[in-house]
Amino acid sequence: MRKSFLMGLVGGQRAMTPLATVAIAAARGQLPADNGAPRLLANPLVAAGTLALAIGEMAGDKQKTAPNRVVPIGLAARFVTSAIAGAALVPKRQRWIGAAVGGVTAVVASYPGWRTRMAWLPKYGQTPTGFAEDLAVLSSAAAIVRQ
Repeated sequence: MRKSFLMGLVGGQRAMTPLATVAIAAARGQLPADNGAPRLLANPLVAAGTLALAIGEMAGDKQKTAPNRVVPIGLAARFVTSAIAGAALVPKRQRWIGAAVGGVTAVVASYPGWRTRMAWLPKYGQTPTGFAEDLAVLSSAAAIVRQ
């Protein structure tokens, strides 16, 4: 459950990164054999598609018109993608618990992440704070699937 929780923290900051990370790991055969990931997640086209969406989200996040992560649709996306990732990081028999832990953690983590970003914006600006957040999110997600 630790990996599901940690990936939920990542999902609270970037909605698509958890899904892209586990899809890439699944496509490479790097998830445990008894994981709770749907088979579709291991498809290389799914991995490429989720990676493209994650890159698009990161690029869009640097725009002044980017919506806050705590709007309802953003929270819903974070819940769903982090729930799928959370399920993929635990044994199949625990996938529903892993999904719940990942999804709920992402929604809860969205708020302190958003507040921190809003506090940094006046001093550092939209783009630098976004890149700093991207670096933290990407390095964390990669470390979680490698554990």
